[in-house]
Amino acid sequence: MNTNTEVEATGGDTVKLLAAVAILIAGIVGFYYFGAQPLWMRLGGLLVLIAVAVFIAVKTAVGSQVWGFVGDARTEVRKVVWPSRQETIQTSLVIFVAVLLTALFLWGVDSLLSISTLYLTGRGS
Repeated sequence: MNTNTEVEATGGDTVKLLAAVAILIAGIVGFYYFGAQPLWMRLGGLLVLIAVAVFIAVKTAVGSQVWGFVGDARTEVRKVVWPSRQETIQTSLVIFVAVLLTALFLWGVDSLLSISTLYLTGRGS
């Protein structure tokens, strides 16, 4: 994992990032401007422009650092030991029962307080 958090951006990086943003904006504007065209054509064009913008952005210092972070995050996710299906179902059932019992308890307390308030104010029977 990289410990270097400072990135030195150059003028070329700024131009590349501005170009990537301009391409994204052009893609979005084009998607709506060509509204009469079939959706698959507009969506295909938009996805191509997004891919080009990401490719340009990754070629900058900031983009390469972000790409490295994404790679490190994927590596860490692969290290996680995920629960089995049975463990997930059992945990979900325990949570469901706990929420149900809490809801019933709060409903009972609310009912008692409501009845007490009605009795104390003389509005109850």
